[in-house]
Amino acid sequence: MSEIILYGPPQSSYVRTARMVCIEKGAPHRLEPLELGSDAHERLHPYKRVPSMRHGDVELWETQAIAHYVDAAFEGPALTPSDPAARGRMEQWISAINCYIYGDVIRDYALQYFIPKLRGVEPDRRKIEEGLPKLERDFALLDEGYARQPYLGGESLCLADLFVAPIVQTVGMCPEGQAVLERTTNLRRAYQALSKRESFKAVHAPT
Repeated sequence: MSEIILYGPPQSSYVRTARMVCIEKGAPHRLEPLELGSDAHERLHPYKRVPSMRHGDVELWETQAIAHYVDAAFEGPALTPSDPAARGRMEQWISAINCYIYGDVIRDYALQYFIPKLRGVEPDRRKIEEGLPKLERDFALLDEGYARQPYLGGESLCLADLFVAPIVQTVGMCPEGQAVLERTTNLRRAYQALSKRESFKAVHAPT
C-alpha cells in the first residue's frame, strides 16, 4: 500500500498518537509540516486542528478516525480489543481524552507553562493553580483505569493507551504534573511500560 502522509507539528500530542499507531502497525508513513491556521491547513481540516491524513485516495481528519483507519487497514497487531466490553472501555477512554482530559491537562495546565516560555515571558501562576484540581482528578481517573489491568482495554495494548502516552509525557515535563504522576502509581507504571515501546521512543526522539 502507499505511504501514509500525516500533517501536523511533531510536538502535538495528537500527532504523536497518530505516529505511534502507524509504528505499532508497521504502516509506512511520513510527517509533513503544516502552517497552522493557513488556508492549506483549513483545506486539510475544516476546524484547523491536527493531525490530518492522506493515504492514497483516503483523506481523514481527527486522530480517532485516523487511528481506527490505520488499525483496520494494516496487518500489524490489532489495537482494538475483540471483546465487546474491552472495546467499549477503550472507546470510553478515547472519548474522555478527546472531550475532557486533553483540555484539562494540556490546554488548561501544561500549555500554561509552554506557551509563555515560547513568548519569552513568565507563566501565569494563577492560571497554573486553577488547572491543578482538574489535573489531579483526571490523572486519578486514569490511575483507576490502569489499576486492575496492564492496559486500558485489558491485557493488550490498545488505541486508548496510545492517546494517553504523549499526554502523560507532556504533563510530566511540568513540576506539578511530575508530582501527580509520582502519586498515581498505576498510571505511572503503565506510562513507564509505554515509554519503553519503540513507537514511543521514535516519536519522542530529540529533533
